[in-house]
This record gives sequence, C-alpha cells and structure tokens, in this order.
Amino acid sequence: MIRGRLAPSPTGALHLGNARTFLLAWLSIRAQGGSVVLRVEDLDGPRIKSGAVESAIEDLRWLGLDWDEGPDRGGPHGPYVQTDRTALYEIAIGNLSKQGLVYPCVCTRGDIERAASAPHPGEEGPRYPGTCRDRFDSEEAASTVASRPPAIRFRVRPGPIAFQDLQHGPLAIDVADQVGDFVVRKGNGTAAYQLAVVVDDAAMGISEVVRGDDLIASTPRQLLLYEALDLTAPTFRHVPLVVGPDGRRLAKRHGDTRIATFRKQGFTASQLVGLLAFWSGLSPRGSECMPPDLVSSFDWNHVPRDLITWRGELGSKNPQ
Repeated sequence: MIRGRLAPSPTGALHLGNARTFLLAWLSIRAQGGSVVLRVEDLDGPRIKSGAVESAIEDLRWLGLDWDEGPDRGGPHGPYVQTDRTALYEIAIGNLSKQGLVYPCVCTRGDIERAASAPHPGEEGPRYPGTCRDRFDSEEAASTVASRPPAIRFRVRPGPIAFQDLQHGPLAIDVADQVGDFVVRKGNGTAAYQLAVVVDDAAMGISEVVRGDDLIASTPRQLLLYEALDLTAPTFRHVPLVVGPDGRRLAKRHGDTRIATFRKQGFTASQLVGLLAFWSGLSPRGSECMPPDLVSSFDWNHVPRDLITWRGELGSKNPQ
C-alpha cells in the first residue's frame, strides 16, 4: 500500500511555499491510489504558536487537500501529534542505547563553537567534534558533572552515506565529516526531529516522503537511524523551495504570503491552487483548479526542478 504524509509544524502559519510542497505530496500519493496521513510535528516547543495546529488544518482543508488518518479523523496508527508519541521515541532510544550507538552529551552550543576548527556554513551550526563521545558511563554521571540533564547523541560512522533521491538522483553526504554525532534527544527530554520523524514514518507505514529540498541534508542522518533501528526507510523526493526575489526561502521579509491572508483578501481556493499548480508545471498561468482536478494527469516529469520565485505583493489582485 502506498502511503504518504502531510506533516505541518505549528511554528507558524501555512504559506504559499509549504502549501505547494503539501500539494505535490498529496498529488503524488493520490495519483498512485494511496493513503494520506496528517501528522502534526509539534516538538519544537518554544517556537510553537498558539492555534497554529487548528489554523494549518483549516487552511489545508480550504485548499481542497484531505487525508485518511490524522488527529481530527483518528486511525490505526495514532496518536497523530508528536508530543503524544514520547513513549515511542524513548523505546527507540533504549534500543539504540543497548547497541551502544548513543551517548550523553553536556556540551552547549557555545562549547561546540569554541571547539570547532571551522564553523559549518549551514543553519545547524558547526560540526560536533565528539567532545563527550567517550566521556561518561551513564546519563546520571553526565548530569552530575553538568548539573543539568544531558542531550543524547547518535554515534555516526565515518564515510559518506549514499542514497537515491527521486528528484535529484544519486546523492552521498558524509554525516561524520559535515555534522558529526547528532542529537536524538534534547536536554529537556524532547526527542529531536531526526529521531521522531524516523520512528513516526516507520510506525505509520509511510512509503513515500515528499518534502522541501532544504531537508536533503537530514536524509542521511535519518537513513542511519532506520538502519540502526532495523526499520524500512521510505523513498525520498525533495522538491525545490519557493523563494523570494532575493533567492532566499520564502519568509516574512518577502511580504505576507500566508494562506489565511489571501483568504481574507477574497482570493478563492481555486485561484491559489491554480497558482501552485502553475508553479508545479501542472496547469497554465492564470488557471483555476482544485487538487482533485489534477490527480488524473499528475506526472512528476512535468514538475520543474528549479527554484520557484515569488514576485507578488500583498494585496495584489492576481496572486500570480
């Protein structure tokens, strides 16, 4: 059974960029006759916005996207909100611990930056140098030294991790060289994204993951976890992001591109879906349509492999 997922994070409102990615993920599964799961990824506690979960679900429904399982519908693979799945993440960490594949770490971000020989150019900061790799015998020992609960890191083996991306072709990333041992549980006890998404996708039977290509670098880390936990990895397809005229990821600096804002301005769902479909090579410029209209003719070969540039302005009569 082909199964895909929509996984909004309630750290902000749904905007044109992530709406396009969700549309493509939905179309890919529906065109194959598969099932769609909605999962709320709400582990980034400090950044979670009040009401964002409800708003995201409302926006997705307004755009004409649906799902077969989710927090509002239930299903056999629930719960469908990550903060309700903590016990599953702890089981996975226990499994990794028994294999000697994780260890406690008390390093702060400042410690890592001071220890790194050169800063990493990405968003995740410098490479972790392995300071705590063989430093402590237990989490309790680490807590005593630091007077705070430690994070838990995964031991990364050396060498590149090769994988096939359905959009970009064969790729290989050396996690040990670029990132180092990565966090699977934060010091506050919350599972890190890399672990949670692996546990959840496997438990929910997800066979295909479609997401933005800003997450390509996460894929080899997740593949290491799939292997260590003896889980079956899905296929991955990373699609180009929607960016502003400056070439940077769509954000507030490019104006208000929230779906909710366009709704308030009087745009219809078919107008916005038509724009997303045009960006995706699935319909002509200026057309109006809804997601079900695109299923029968959906073909990944029509989807551009380049970044999409948004040049519209808030209040424009035509969002294209």
